[in-house]
Amino acid sequence: MDAAYTLSGFSVGIVVGLTGIGAGSLLTPFLTLGMGLPAPAAVGLSVANAFASKAGGAWAHAQQGHVDWRIVRLLAAGSLPAATVALLFLKILSDDPAALVAFTRACLGFALVLTALLAISGRRLLAWTATFTGRGKAGRSRLDASGTVAAGALVGVLVTITSVGAGTLGAAALVLLHPRLPAARVVGTDIAHAVPLAFFAGAGHVWLGHVDFTLLGSLLAGSLPGILIGARLARFVPESILRPALALMLCVVGGRLVF
Repeated sequence: MDAAYTLSGFSVGIVVGLTGIGAGSLLTPFLTLGMGLPAPAAVGLSVANAFASKAGGAWAHAQQGHVDWRIVRLLAAGSLPAATVALLFLKILSDDPAALVAFTRACLGFALVLTALLAISGRRLLAWTATFTGRGKAGRSRLDASGTVAAGALVGVLVTITSVGAGTLGAAALVLLHPRLPAARVVGTDIAHAVPLAFFAGAGHVWLGHVDFTLLGSLLAGSLPGILIGARLARFVPESILRPALALMLCVVGGRLVF
């Protein structure tokens, strides 16, 4: 195992545990800009790492009753077909490696900036939905269902192409579409949906030849304990300082990837 990748996974895992921001938002740009991996290879590694790291979290949330399986099914109904289309598109682009790298970097930059905006506006988003969204309106439940499938499709495309979106974007969509869903169930449902999506997208990147299993083992050796340690340290670190700083960093990195 490469010690540099293990240390990278550990560092990213701590930040994920501290902030709750998805590992793809941190690990993929680090692998691309810091470790020099081509963007498609970084995405493949990050998606495969996400599946392994989130499976345990989904099981724990399910044991606590924090997963709304109906919403998970609606999200998956959109995300898995969308991921299939995205993988086929990446397969077509793979005939031109330079175009594939450029496209992946541009999409990754966009996804990082979007994640940064959502990371700093999460509480305002929650307050807005609590004030302006109502229940009992005609067609509301149908809108919730179709909107959830559409949100799943968007997340499926972003995760497959960039590895970013299953965490922050997925949670934001749940808050908007299901404002009465308790916070614990938002997190649990989002993680439970991320597991099959990450497995499917990760398998697709294996098919495309984007996953180096030796490097994946090195990342997991660091990221899994890092997430556990970060989660324990979270109560000692002021989130009001950490999240804006991290969001600014994501904006800078996203802009660099795009331009």
